Amino acid sequence: MPTYHYRCKNCGYDFTEVRSFSDVPVTVCPQCGQEEVRQVYSAVPISFKGSGFYRTDRHSPGSSSNKG
Repeated sequence: MPTYHYRCKNCGYDFTEVRSFSDVPVTVCPQCGQEEVRQVYSAVPISFKGSGFYRTDRHSPGSSSNKG
């Protein structure tokens, strides 16, 4: 199940919830009880492996896709 990160705009409390996609989103802060909770989005870690992902990688001279 996905993990969601939340932050209360009222008290600044950060918390994490493991919830199903079909669950209703959290709207009430468990710390102060106010309805000032917003979901916090973060970058997804990506790992590029193999050839073709670095500037130093070169195509072979005859394999250019931009022939014109």
